[in-house]
Formats: sequence, C-alpha cells, structure tokens
Amino acid sequence: MNITEETYFQERLDDQIDWYDRKSIQAQRLYKRLKGIVIILSASIPLFVGFITDHKIWATIVSVIGVAITVIEGWLGLSKYHENWIEYRSICETLRHEKYMYLTKTGVYEADNPFKILVERVESIISNENVNWANLNNNQNGGN
Repeated sequence: MNITEETYFQERLDDQIDWYDRKSIQAQRLYKRLKGIVIILSASIPLFVGFITDHKIWATIVSVIGVAITVIEGWLGLSKYHENWIEYRSICETLRHEKYMYLTKTGVYEADNPFKILVERVESIISNENVNWANLNNNQNGGN
C-alpha cells in the first residue's frame, strides 16, 4: 500500500500527536485535581481534630476524611494518571520532534529517502509504546 506524505501526516502522525496530547492533558488534569483534593483533605484533619473533644461528630468527619484520602490515593495508584501523563507527554513530544526534524530535513532526515525514515521511526515509537502498555497491563493483571 502506498500512502502519500500528506495522507500519512494527516491520518497517522498528526492523529497520534493529537491523541497523545489529549490523553496527556486529561491524565494531568485528573492527577492534579485528585492530588489537590488529597492535599486539602489531609490539611483539614489537624484542624478538625481540635473540635473532637467538643463534639463527637468531628471524630466521624475526621474518619470519613481519612477514608476518602485512602480511596483517592488507592485510585491514583491503580489508574496511574501521573505515569500516563508523563509517558503520553513524552511520546507526544517525541513524535512532534520527529515531525519537525523531517519537515526541516534535519539530522537523519537529510537522507535520500527521508519519508521512509520518518515512517520507520514514527511506527517504531508507536509500536514500542504499545508493547510497553501491553506489558504494563499484563503485569498489573498478574500475568493473566
């Protein structure tokens, strides 16, 4: 199958850059929001502990806050928003780097057939990320 440079850029490279960019932004927002909640809840515990002797309801509130912190931190550990944010951003920027090196015919793209080199390098980056993702998910599921 022959694909033109323009088609490859639109349907593959730019599409992948956009996908990794969106996913990175989404993971960053979720991570920062949840971590912000944890920070606020954690900081509120010492404040509310001071009220426990006056009203027993505060003991329950502090307990609920502690449970909420544990649940959020557990979810962050399972969902790996921080790791995904960093990984997706790294892949997005690597793909952008390849695109602009190709467009300026710089580095390895000063060759006779730079489009072939671009496709090989981009597909290798995407393939490696897919293999890493599959291995990570396989390891998280106990190898099943």
